Amino acid sequence: MRLTAIRPVDGVYPATDDYAHAMEVRGAERLLFVAGTMGLRRDGTAGTTLAEQLDLVWSNIRAILASAEMSVDNIVRVTSYLTDVSYAEANAAARVAALGGRVVPTTAIVVQTLVDDWLVEIEVVAAA
Repeated sequence: MRLTAIRPVDGVYPATDDYAHAMEVRGAERLLFVAGTMGLRRDGTAGTTLAEQLDLVWSNIRAILASAEMSVDNIVRVTSYLTDVSYAEANAAARVAALGGRVVPTTAIVVQTLVDDWLVEIEVVAAA
């Protein structure tokens, strides 16, 4: 499988260092669409801080990917749902760390989650 980040410089606003406008995927045999994943512990309770929830979200995503014989290296798209715009910087930093600095298309949206304790929800698309 070959992944190519698409970051045009003409005709569109520039991408920042931590994301790409698009991702071209060639030679993939499988796609995995991961539902919105929350920062919940194994017992279903939410982490008490944004930092803890971000750690839990990415740990949960890694577990889901592993169950499909994939890793964060297979992620080709990330969408984050944040309950407060002030969470954007910490969310971006957690994503960059989780992906080891690898650039993928991302979107962050400020929303109301179904449960008030959920501060962030992240969905990903992975290819292998």
